[in-house]
Amino acid sequence: MIRATLAGIGAYLPETVVTNDELAKTIDTSDAWIRERTGIRQRYIAQRHETCAYMGTQAARAALADAGVDAREVDAIILATSTPDQAFPATALRVQAELGAGGFGFDLSAACSGFIYALSMADAMIRVGQVRTVLVIGSEVYSRILNWRDRGTCVLFGDGAGAVLLRAGAEMAEGSGAGKPRGILSTHLHAQGNLGDILYVDGAVGRPDKPGHLVMNGREVFRHAVGRMTEVVDEALAANGVSRAEIDWLVPHQANLRIIEGIGRKLGLPASRVVVTVDRHANTSAASIPLALAEAYADGRIRRGQLILMEALGGGLTWGSALVRF
Repeated sequence: MIRATLAGIGAYLPETVVTNDELAKTIDTSDAWIRERTGIRQRYIAQRHETCAYMGTQAARAALADAGVDAREVDAIILATSTPDQAFPATALRVQAELGAGGFGFDLSAACSGFIYALSMADAMIRVGQVRTVLVIGSEVYSRILNWRDRGTCVLFGDGAGAVLLRAGAEMAEGSGAGKPRGILSTHLHAQGNLGDILYVDGAVGRPDKPGHLVMNGREVFRHAVGRMTEVVDEALAANGVSRAEIDWLVPHQANLRIIEGIGRKLGLPASRVVVTVDRHANTSAASIPLALAEAYADGRIRRGQLILMEALGGGLTWGSALVRF
């Protein structure tokens, strides 16, 4: 069976790091207040030249280099973002032009679940034979949609981009997963539109009368996050006849350390098998999973043959999971 295999992984983080103490100089907050509630101690903030397209391009180049693939071999680019450079053309096409890639591309908007949604779209197109090589990118500049006077939201987010290169393949895994199929085993997507008002951006191109700032009911988001994400993890395991004990790595959306720890406890996974970057990256929305994946891959924790479970929840509400044999 042809599957979408992870051939390359890349990431880009902005040049500027902003600590909690630095935020506290201009916002009514403190390092202790932020850490106790979120686990975050710093975040990366994009400078003027570090746009969604710029960061996405850098992450894509890193993924291509990791895979040893020329950009001209890319059939499609799917870029997940809530903070595109323009209404159109799609940011994915700006990336395509910078890379010198061919094929087609489009943006996908599913808030913090965007990378999982984009991964699912790419997987489906590869399985049916429409494409063979796809760049999936999550790139976000949330610092430009935050209300910097709202300490309940502005301290939570950061900027960055992550990317994976998917290629059609039917290989068996090596290492710990020897003899088992490599690639994306399944993806699972969900949404509940009647919960859209607990996490949203107030305004956009179609509503210029609105400020265009992120608005969140943190208590309600937290309440839904742990339950929904645990459910969608179990859904992926059941679909593949895999037990929780067989998961080598959980790579969750990096929204809040308390949420991540809550999911880990519900799944019975030790902290040593959960990838955490929220303390340094904060919440980078659609970029958070590929950034976390890239870090654990670069430092040698994630290795070929291992079973990786990714999951996310975002505004919409949207949520989803993906089970991958690397």
